[in-house]
Amino acid sequence: MDWRGTARQAVERPSDQSLTGHEPVRHLHVTHRSSTLDGQPHPTLHPSTVKRWLVLADVVAGLVGVGLAFAAQALWWPVAVNVVQTEWLLLVAAAPFWFASAGVNRLHSARTNLRPADEAKHVVGTAAMGVGSMIGLAFILQQPELTRGWVVLVFVAVVVAMLIERRFARSVFRRLRRTGRLSRPILVVGADAYAAAMVRALQERPELGYHAVGFVASETTEDEFHGVPLVGDLSRVEDVAAEHGATGVLISLYSVDGPTVNMLSRRLTDAGLHVSLVSSLHDIDVSRLRVQEIDNRAMLYIEPTIRTGWRYIAMRIFDYTVSLVGLFLTLPILVLSMVAIRLESRGPVIFRQVRTGVNGQHFEILKLRTMFEGADAMKAELMEHNESDGPLFKMRNDPRVTRVGHVLRKFSFDELPQFWNVVRGEMSVVGPRPALPSEVAQWEADVHERLRVLPGITGIWQVSGRSDATFADYKRLDHYYIDNWSLAHDVQIVA
Repeated sequence: MDWRGTARQAVERPSDQSLTGHEPVRHLHVTHRSSTLDGQPHPTLHPSTVKRWLVLADVVAGLVGVGLAFAAQALWWPVAVNVVQTEWLLLVAAAPFWFASAGVNRLHSARTNLRPADEAKHVVGTAAMGVGSMIGLAFILQQPELTRGWVVLVFVAVVVAMLIERRFARSVFRRLRRTGRLSRPILVVGADAYAAAMVRALQERPELGYHAVGFVASETTEDEFHGVPLVGDLSRVEDVAAEHGATGVLISLYSVDGPTVNMLSRRLTDAGLHVSLVSSLHDIDVSRLRVQEIDNRAMLYIEPTIRTGWRYIAMRIFDYTVSLVGLFLTLPILVLSMVAIRLESRGPVIFRQVRTGVNGQHFEILKLRTMFEGADAMKAELMEHNESDGPLFKMRNDPRVTRVGHVLRKFSFDELPQFWNVVRGEMSVVGPRPALPSEVAQWEADVHERLRVLPGITGIWQVSGRSDATFADYKRLDHYYIDNWSLAHDVQIVA
């Protein structure tokens, strides 16, 4: 077999890191072109160019924050011109320290900014060190005009401006990755089920920014692996990577034995390639993983998920606060919706239905009525038109839904009365979907894990953007939420 195969063009090696997911890899200098929707070749953006634009965007966001701080100071407590001049001089003098703090906090390192929460922490750290350098310079230069209020304003305004800028940058990067303009070519070592699942995930989610150009395996009879061609064996992975322009390698721990993994890790990292190990762990939030070492062997410790004690109390306070504020703010919408429901069709404006809650307890859920009266009796006749699998029933053009109901469902206004279910302690703002008793009766044993927590008005699969998800997807996402629960995660889902 010709191990060169159909060698793909690849991205020229960057000399530095960026938030785009591309990081320094040495020795390879080839070019890569992606295609636009009209089929014309479109050059891949050079990662170092993207990084320069990101640094420039950070600088602009920082200056916007500083400008807002000066504006707020002028509005709330005007100061003398000489004080403003001193503040500007301190900012200019501290500029090198701001850039240094961005480096110390690894603000432009891809590996350390994969998660928005980590990125926010690094933004706050950069701003804190930058402001701290200004305070230190003011002390050294004996500038008593520097006020604490202005320093706080600079810190808050810069953090807010940079977080907004980084959120916009992430959306741009996702779009560029999806079109292939920021795609990192990688090799996959192994041909087992875990490697297959990883390849499939990368193919289904191009916004992750990875493109498998080939797989490497010594013991396989396959020439293709989920559409990815076999391009070599374990004896010459570095050469194969160079030939196909790969910047990184994914090694499945179930295809390669321990000594070979160690040998490959040393060889590949020495060659300037990025190495990632694919394990069987799935649906465990990486924030729960801790790397430990015993006898020079790496181990992963999984932090337990604690839902009791002060965490439970904090969750209920959060639920009550969000629900009461939500009911107050949406009261006009509720009133108008009730009037519209009453004018269009007969029947109660509030629909009540028995659902299964925490630990299998039944409760009566409240919703704005979106169907004609007696719609439940028609469900059996419509089952042949069910567009969902498993015990769920979903029908895109359900004839039982009223015209007003279509509008209420489109904007999820029909769920607003469930804030009262939260206040009564029957539901939470965030949690798994509250299921019908008839659905629960069809569940397999593992699905009953969903009953360990309060059902929610919204949840992780509702905000996942996957309206066509299968019941297996619902189950997996709900299990992920339950296993990795935290109040911070709930706040993120609500946001």
